[in-house]
Amino acid sequence: MALLHPLSPDHNEEVAEMARFFNETLGFCPNSVLTMQRRPAIAKAFIALNMAVMENQGRVTSDLKRLIGYVASNTAGCQYCQAHTIRAAERYGATEEKMLNICRYQTHPAFSEAERAALDLAHAASTVPNSVDEVLNERIRAHWDEGEIVEILGVIALFGYLNRWNDSMGTPLEWPAAESGRQWLGEEGWTGGKHIS
Repeated sequence: MALLHPLSPDHNEEVAEMARFFNETLGFCPNSVLTMQRRPAIAKAFIALNMAVMENQGRVTSDLKRLIGYVASNTAGCQYCQAHTIRAAERYGATEEKMLNICRYQTHPAFSEAERAALDLAHAASTVPNSVDEVLNERIRAHWDEGEIVEILGVIALFGYLNRWNDSMGTPLEWPAAESGRQWLGEEGWTGGKHIS
């Protein structure tokens, strides 16, 4: 059961205007944002951060950013964010092969060495305690420039916030995200957990 229930999408006009960003990424405004808007400054700051982090300025593509978010969320155990990231990855053009094999990215041929390094960073940075080490740092630097590393870690850190928010809040999962979770992650054991009522 949710700690707090989402408010109406039109509860705060400024938040609603900024939240249109999510119509492209997910096809709806997430319940996490609708809950945050009890404090509009938090909701607006989160949306602005999300927009900045997900903006592409290098080779870290939109679909890879969402798969990085998935690996971070899977490591943290947040099924709400797992469903959202796999849905967004699909909407941004991730291949079926990558989505069906994201849990096997370390060995599956659909993933390049650069992608594996980024996804390994997502996993290591999302463990508690953090397990990023110099060996991984060297792998990351071998494939990505400094700006791209900032983008990759921006995604990981953004989902660190969301994983804690949504799992602690027990945010109810929206129907389209639940369907994406079932379609792409069901065979990996995804159920939606506490986020499905």
